[in-house]
Amino acid sequence: MNKIQTEIPDEKCVSQTVVEAVAEAEGVRPVELTPPLYDAIDPEALDRIFDDALTVGKVTFNYNGCEVSVFSDGYVAVEKQYHGHGRIKS
Repeated sequence: MNKIQTEIPDEKCVSQTVVEAVAEAEGVRPVELTPPLYDAIDPEALDRIFDDALTVGKVTFNYNGCEVSVFSDGYVAVEKQYHGHGRIKS
């Protein structure tokens, strides 16, 4: 699978949803992702940005060979980044 789009459940924080979506795109368990999310972006800051219902927009960043977009309307999109002959861009 190379593209995942998921809704952020009310009971989960944005950063947890991001980790789960990237793990799904990679075909691994969330605890198997390396490096950890905080090597790519501050998870607490990401959660705080989208805690406010008045926030409008999106945040896009690269993590674990994927482009991750978090949207203020409650969705996370993950797309694996390929380069060349099916190899993940490093």
